Amino acid sequence: MANLKVDVDPAEAGFDADRLSRIDAHFDRYVENGRLPGWLAVVSRHGRIVHVGSGGHSDVEAGTPVETDTLWRIFSMTKPITSVAAMMLAEEGLLELDDPISRWLPEFASPRVYVKGSALSPLTEPATTPIRVWHLLTHTAGLTYGFHHGHPVDAIYRSAGFEWGTPPGLDLAACSERWASLPLVFQPGAEWNYSVATDVLGRLVEVVSGLPLDEFFASRIFTPLGMTDTGFVASSVSRLAALYVPSADGLVRNDAFGRLGMSRPDCLSGGGGLVSSAGDYWRFTEMLLRGGALDDVRLLSPRTVSLMASNHLPGHVDLEEYGRPLFAEMPFDGHGFGLGFSVLEDPVKARTLSSAGEFAWGGAASTAFWVDPDEDLTVGFYTQLLPSSTYRLRSQLRQLVYQALVD
Repeated sequence: MANLKVDVDPAEAGFDADRLSRIDAHFDRYVENGRLPGWLAVVSRHGRIVHVGSGGHSDVEAGTPVETDTLWRIFSMTKPITSVAAMMLAEEGLLELDDPISRWLPEFASPRVYVKGSALSPLTEPATTPIRVWHLLTHTAGLTYGFHHGHPVDAIYRSAGFEWGTPPGLDLAACSERWASLPLVFQPGAEWNYSVATDVLGRLVEVVSGLPLDEFFASRIFTPLGMTDTGFVASSVSRLAALYVPSADGLVRNDAFGRLGMSRPDCLSGGGGLVSSAGDYWRFTEMLLRGGALDDVRLLSPRTVSLMASNHLPGHVDLEEYGRPLFAEMPFDGHGFGLGFSVLEDPVKARTLSSAGEFAWGGAASTAFWVDPDEDLTVGFYTQLLPSSTYRLRSQLRQLVYQALVD
């Protein structure tokens, strides 16, 4: 378990301690008003933890308080880890970003693209370009999520059993084959659409490396970084926070989704399957901030991390211009997308105090992180509230962190 405690006076790291306390007061109000079960926030600068705040309960019914070692379902914060795994293989010369994925996943040799029609009777045409590795990393492959409810192909995904999960009994290889049989929403590379692309990327990691995704993560990323509380199964079920959804009467416990992380899933989801602790994920974000290395462990080169944290959308446009107006874990205005993260292009357009070049993502249960290379800063936020669009927690946290940065 990664150690998580304040190890520097805030003033030494350029923060006003009184202003940092506003983070705690703000999110404690969410707990007091019954809008959040519990929460934990970590602020770090120059490699030192400046602030650890928490409040509320990891299990409301049991009265269990949030602790620094509480375990959280991080859902789509799994995606950056899968993206790092793929880039590690790229650095070893085992794949290139322009490689067609059908080289390893033959089920994607002849994808077809939706043209018109209903979900029950779609008209499709052949893809004019192959799906390439970088399409998966950037969510430009033409894949989708069943929960979007914005396109006939989304409904096709739901009919195939892919809405908020995967069909029982199907492993990652079988899911990849099913996704390959479904139409693409658009021609590969033509648009941005949040999707199962990172799950397919996880399958690619398995085939290229010859290891199941959980074994690759454990041996190549988690063990080297000391992330002993991160995996597809909670290292301690007693420390795993309960999951909640909002209702007119307050928070409602969701034990259906709450079972995630309690046993090994049929499908090892590289797009959303991991459980982690705040301390573990802090080590992962610090590795990214340090250009791919932490302590004596190097996973990636600085050039690779820089490439991942660059906006890969054509012409440096933002997601508002290039993406579909659907749900994602970040706002579209002012944000581009790199190889596994959102990338802040224009703080003014995004109406945020963050720095240009910040890269970030979040998870469906309202967890979030960002890395700000310009300020040498990492921030993580943890709770278990579905969906993440319930409140504006992330923009509020940014405001609270940066108003306390005074140097």
